[in-house]
Amino acid sequence: MKNWEADDTDEYCAAAVDLSDAESVCKQLNIPLDSVNFSDQYWDRVFEYFLSEYKAGRTPNPDVLCNKEIKFKAFLDYAINNGADYVAMGHYARIRKQGDKYQLLKAKDNNKDQSYFLHLLNQHQLSKSMFPLGEVNKSEVREIAKQNKFITKDKKDSTGICFIGERRFKDFLQQFLPAQQGSMQTPDGKEIGHHDGLMYYTIGQRKGLHIGGKQQGDGSPWYVADKIIDKNILIVVQGNSHPLLYKKSLSATKLHWISGVSPTIPFSCKAKTRYRQDDEACTITQLDNNQCVVEFEESQWAITPGQSVVFYDGEICLGGGIIDNDKAKNL
Repeated sequence: MKNWEADDTDEYCAAAVDLSDAESVCKQLNIPLDSVNFSDQYWDRVFEYFLSEYKAGRTPNPDVLCNKEIKFKAFLDYAINNGADYVAMGHYARIRKQGDKYQLLKAKDNNKDQSYFLHLLNQHQLSKSMFPLGEVNKSEVREIAKQNKFITKDKKDSTGICFIGERRFKDFLQQFLPAQQGSMQTPDGKEIGHHDGLMYYTIGQRKGLHIGGKQQGDGSPWYVADKIIDKNILIVVQGNSHPLLYKKSLSATKLHWISGVSPTIPFSCKAKTRYRQDDEACTITQLDNNQCVVEFEESQWAITPGQSVVFYDGEICLGGGIIDNDKAKNL
């Protein structure tokens, strides 16, 4: 499955290498290999949204939308239309049928669990999917590959933008969006530098600010704390424990519930606002019009507009939504 054409080179995406690896493994297993190109669908359904979010000053998560629109829609439809009963994916997650409902569960390997990126899947998609890696650890997967002498046995884990690959992100974004430089200020309005464009920065970011820690205070590193979009101002603070980096609540829009049924509020569960984060106790206090307000028991660091908040009940992924700025509209 190839989903990216523009500026596809060996330096970045290496699609030709991936295809060659797949051909090698399929030859060893004596199974046929089919290839399909969904580049147009990826551009229309994922990448244009990705660009619009950055243009609006938010930090999107394209992997979440890619799973919903490409892997478990365009590809799933293609597979079913060509005679498949299910699609087997390499995600670290599990599926369980409970009564007449399908549940998305965390993987056995908690360090590799990818349910966060799959929270937009629906009942039909789960009913037609299999996650064979959900019950094993990544180390076991590599051992199986080594025992079978697969060419991919030592292949590096994939990172970077979904299907676009690893690349210099700032250079990449500049190809599609014009940057507008602006003022970099402390919360009290003191200008201490200039930013290259709000789209290049995310809440909690430390690297790439190019301001020395000794300009004021105790010399602690600077962090991005906020963006004032209408004035093109980047707010920065010193120290990763600065109060402006912590929030006890968030609002979310574009909610999706895997069961197809919204919970009754107030609803207590756990949630994470970024992939590499522990589940945190919270309560959904308002829920209406596909939007909600979430109150955490403990303040959360660097809640970022555009990222996903994903809800859990133990090992069950319930669904999630897109983090909004302050309060969900119309609640």
